[in-house]
Amino acid sequence: MGSAEQKKKHPKKKQKLPINPNWAQLQQTLQIHGSRPPKTSNTETQNSILGKRKERPDAESDCSQINPLIPTNDDFSVTDAIAMDCEMVGVGQGNRSALGRVTMVNQWGNVLYDEFVRPVERIADFRTQISGIRPRDLRKAKDFSTAQKKVALLMKGRILVGHALSNDLKALLLSHPQEGLARYIRI
Repeated sequence: MGSAEQKKKHPKKKQKLPINPNWAQLQQTLQIHGSRPPKTSNTETQNSILGKRKERPDAESDCSQINPLIPTNDDFSVTDAIAMDCEMVGVGQGNRSALGRVTMVNQWGNVLYDEFVRPVERIADFRTQISGIRPRDLRKAKDFSTAQKKVALLMKGRILVGHALSNDLKALLLSHPQEGLARYIRI
């Protein structure tokens, strides 16, 4: 008999490696509950926004982290730096953009100006999935020239912060000095 034949008859025994604790816990859970996970009640799923997400312990509460969408104080004054964002709707055949909403906040995140704007041209596409603007929002909207004057007044002599401000300023038919535009801010 050759050594190759001996290996076939007597294969090496496999060494058992220690089991991963996570795997052991899963196996234990499956033995207790069977192969299917336990059903959760409908009310529990309805109360949870994410549904299947684990609840965090109280020590890691979301209250300890700063929410960037909540203003940091109650100061509603016009500060040296203000941020602006505009939402557009489609006009003409829907392929050209026109101002549909303008929002401005101060450096504390408090809203200075937030208005729906009725474009001069007829709206062909509300772009609701992107802009969030619906036909009913523009029924009592400000006319374009009123919004344009208010925005120009608020941003005059101030640092303007925002994403793709050139598009927003173009839609407003306004300009702003380049040195007054904040291009990049380290967060």
